[in-house]
Amino acid sequence: MSKRLDENIGTVEYDGLIVSNVPVADVVTVKLAAGTGVLKRGTVVTGAADAELAPAAAALVATNGTFVLTDDTDITEATVATAYRTGHFARNKLTTDGTYALTAADEEILRNAGILLSDAIEY
Repeated sequence: MSKRLDENIGTVEYDGLIVSNVPVADVVTVKLAAGTGVLKRGTVVTGAADAELAPAAAALVATNGTFVLTDDTDITEATVATAYRTGHFARNKLTTDGTYALTAADEEILRNAGILLSDAIEY
């Protein structure tokens, strides 16, 4: 069986979530509480470090674990997902539960947790 070197095997679409590789986007697994629907890639999830996390629906608390989902995740049942523990992300690409907008105080808590935010140009 010969392999062709002149064909595309797959493609990766750039979605603009990650702005820079400094600090490194550290990926971990997190437990997500059951809810409704699908959480999009870039959703900020938070909660007590030893409990199931949920999408941010109110002001972030410094003592909570705070993460950014790496992939779209169905949460109709409690599930385990991958999330970024640290990284440098586009501010306009992060989401919450849809009822809450991140504030400057939330961004400071994210920064202290190793999650940096920057303005980025839409492509």
